[in-house]
Amino acid sequence: MNLHGIFPPIATPFKDDEIDLDGMKANVAKWMKTGLAGVLVLGSNGEAPMLDADESFRVASAARESVPAGKTLIVGAGEESTRSTIAAVKRAAQAGADIVLVRTPCYFKNQMTTDLFVRHFTAVADASPVPVLPYNVPGLTGVNMAAEALVWLSSHPNIPGVKDSSANLTQIADLVALTPPDFKVLVGSAPTLYASLCVGAVGGIVAAACVVPDLIVQLYDLARAGKHADALALQRQITPLAKSVTTSFGVAGLKAAMDLAGYVGGAPRHPLPPATPQMIDTIRGQFAALGVAV
Repeated sequence: MNLHGIFPPIATPFKDDEIDLDGMKANVAKWMKTGLAGVLVLGSNGEAPMLDADESFRVASAARESVPAGKTLIVGAGEESTRSTIAAVKRAAQAGADIVLVRTPCYFKNQMTTDLFVRHFTAVADASPVPVLPYNVPGLTGVNMAAEALVWLSSHPNIPGVKDSSANLTQIADLVALTPPDFKVLVGSAPTLYASLCVGAVGGIVAAACVVPDLIVQLYDLARAGKHADALALQRQITPLAKSVTTSFGVAGLKAAMDLAGYVGGAPRHPLPPATPQMIDTIRGQFAALGVAV
């Protein structure tokens, strides 16, 4: 299992609001021909909260068919209760996950303390048949898992790292500095990818890799090779598109960008709205600025 490199948090295609497994497998097959290290299914961009348990299992199983040996399949499996999360990670493992991504519980926000996170993730990791990657995504959950929690969790043999989507560079640096050298910090924000790599992150799970995988891998390779001027220049070029497929336009923007780039994107599942013509025009212009024909 390799966690170094770039992973796209892939979208879940739908046809008439039903999962399009053929479309998803076609997308994964294309991504696996690039320098990507693997894929994440059933993450935030995969609209995981919109899928039931059976659908999630079918999506993970279909992805497993298309991810070859030597690439890593990460499967999102976070739920609100510890009990339901353990059940979800076991289903994901049965579907073929190499590692599971488990978001922080968040519904009872005021009670989400460092101690609670340590107890929750320890119990999940104790019970999980595969390694567990805690997922901190405060922009969506409204709660932030502080570095102190990961310091405790980093000693667990079944927790090899963390995905942090806070876009908080100070927090990323703390995670790297305060955890053991073999604890792998991956970031979930493409606009801060270069800076995060500079402070010790080992890779990224970033939406822009769904639409310009070669450019994101190139940015990773430049940063790792110490070619900082080139990496910074490429980061600046990528950032506008990266924002459009995440914070600016959300899942609708990502799926519209995928359609433009030749992947199967389609519309989000209801009640999420599709991209507007104005969003699509903006994204088309950002592809053009990168020299990517769509």
